[in-house]
Amino acid sequence: MADPVRVVIADDDVLLREGLASLLERAGFDVVAQAGDGPQLLEMVRREKPDFVVADIRMPPTHTTEGLDAARVIRDEMPDTAVLVLSAHVDIEDAMELLASGHRIGYLLKSRVTDVADFIESVESIARGASIVDPALVQELVTARRRNDPLSVLSDREREVLALMAEGRSNAGIARRLWVTEGTVEKHVRSILTKLDLAETGDDHRRVLAVITFLESR
Repeated sequence: MADPVRVVIADDDVLLREGLASLLERAGFDVVAQAGDGPQLLEMVRREKPDFVVADIRMPPTHTTEGLDAARVIRDEMPDTAVLVLSAHVDIEDAMELLASGHRIGYLLKSRVTDVADFIESVESIARGASIVDPALVQELVTARRRNDPLSVLSDREREVLALMAEGRSNAGIARRLWVTEGTVEKHVRSILTKLDLAETGDDHRRVLAVITFLESR
């Protein structure tokens, strides 16, 4: 029988910390230490060398990114240690930085802990090598990408026309490719230039700027 996964938990909320410890121990994990702030977490991890760390992102003294900072150090010093950070809020920047650090990593909202079976399953998956991202974060990332996509204002047909412009095709060439009239393509091009809010200079120059926008968004 394999040895139980050794866990260190860090959260300044004692009730939540004890609750997490109880949940994990009932699920077969071995909680070897608990911490209430970032420095204490690092001290215990260095001493216990656990397999898994569960940490709140915001802990004393500043309640900003102590848990994340500690996680960064842990990943640097002990890259094989699994890390799950818990947050009360979706913070894309913090999450992406953490998730970029490799395998056996997780980012979950604290509200996810209320679904015990789902939480334990996530912890077990991370321990086995997976990376887990909270569904709320995924949705936020998708929304942010849409929000930041300059081409989101274009219709599907306008995107097609712009893609063909990027291939260096003239309006006539685009018309032949899409089986439409050259006049229809000209209307699409005018609409694209207007929607992308490109300054009124020369049409040729605006076409180049539109193509650059297209290429940068890929």
